[in-house]
Amino acid sequence: MASLEDLEGRVNVLEEQMLSTRQDAAAARALAGTADRDVSEFKQTLNGHTKVLNAVRETQIEDHRDIAALKTEVSALRADMTSSFTKVSIGMDRMAQLLQQVVEKD
Repeated sequence: MASLEDLEGRVNVLEEQMLSTRQDAAAARALAGTADRDVSEFKQTLNGHTKVLNAVRETQIEDHRDIAALKTEVSALRADMTSSFTKVSIGMDRMAQLLQQVVEKD
């Protein structure tokens, strides 16, 4: 009978181990579920950040184009202004010459 008692003891130990294993498995499933949700949330957050970065990139590209166009416009205005100042200067020089001629005739 010692063998039967030994077998009964081993079965009891196995049942306790099985119960512990089931509890561990349930805890592992719960952790896996939580990890899955966390990963999903991180993916959503990452996707959100990626969308924001892409929007910022598009804005920067548009701003760069606007600045380039503005630089071109400012350069054209500067050229027009320089040309106009040159014409004014030539006109003033001519008026000074004419005034000098009038003064010299008197």
